[in-house]
Amino acid sequence: MSLTTIAVYPGTFDPITNGHLDILRRSLSVFDKVLVTVAANQRKNPLFTADERIQFIRDALPEFGPDRLDFAVSDGLLVAFCQKVGATTIVRGLRALADFEYEFQFAHMNRRLAPGIDTVFFMTDERNHYVSSSLVKEVASLGGDINGLVPAPVEAALQAKYKK
Repeated sequence: MSLTTIAVYPGTFDPITNGHLDILRRSLSVFDKVLVTVAANQRKNPLFTADERIQFIRDALPEFGPDRLDFAVSDGLLVAFCQKVGATTIVRGLRALADFEYEFQFAHMNRRLAPGIDTVFFMTDERNHYVSSSLVKEVASLGGDINGLVPAPVEAALQAKYKK
């Protein structure tokens, strides 16, 4: 009997950055299937719709089909979602010490709520340790160069959104 390992990679991904994609590619080298869970989170006033964010990721990783990479939109309790889809692992990326402190709390709470679900952390590539979706949006909104920080279609979409 073969066991399929399913991991959930949750986030807002508004927009997806090259740092997110690095974590996602590395996750796909470890797990049989990764389910990217896009938070609809309207309280954060996302710049892009959930469907647009999912399409950006699909376009950036065309080599992974739905048998390896799938998507869902969720705003509920993450561990409940993991249990529903049979995932045993939550994937998170760490950029800096501040990320660790924040993620450490959530990992322990998730473990308390669902002891069968673990959180695995991937350290970001050193080229992306300072990159965040918020920072990319801010630089783009001010007309700055975001080339190399996000996939080309995301760069074009940001330029179109912030065209003055």
